[in-house]
Amino acid sequence: MTDRPRLAIYPGSFDPLTNGHVDIIRRGARLFDRIVVAILRNIEKQPLFSVDERMAIAREVFADLPGVEVDAFEGLLVDYARRRGATAIVRGLRAISDFEYEMQMALMNRRLHEDVETVFMMPAESYSYVSSRLVKEVFALGGDVAGLVPPLVEARLRASRLRDTPGKR
Repeated sequence: MTDRPRLAIYPGSFDPLTNGHVDIIRRGARLFDRIVVAILRNIEKQPLFSVDERMAIAREVFADLPGVEVDAFEGLLVDYARRRGATAIVRGLRAISDFEYEMQMALMNRRLHEDVETVFMMPAESYSYVSSRLVKEVFALGGDVAGLVPPLVEARLRASRLRDTPGKR
């Protein structure tokens, strides 16, 4: 055992940050000395919020948790974890359908960097069906996303709708 702090990386797009993410990050902050919410820079996707906006949202949502840090990365997750000195990667499992993909990723990450463990966490049951993709879809179709995302995210979504709707200010 070493005396170095246990640092975990929780990677994702967080576009948008959901209450399922928040649940896992808050519980992960109790398991690790520090947890980094690592936002993937993916130039292949058309995000709802820019990386800078997602970082600002996460920083505000977790301002009350000193052990939570927000950062962005690109490239291989294990390379980022190695640079940061992480001992673990936290991944959320909502349903059995997530398991096969996540297991493959965890095994590949272990092959690439055996000193970093993958820790799987399930969100609270009330968020087990929530995903960023579903939140974006419900919101785009005019549905109510209250309770699925933090109030700050809900406000930013509404503001983006007003910004993107011609004639509304």
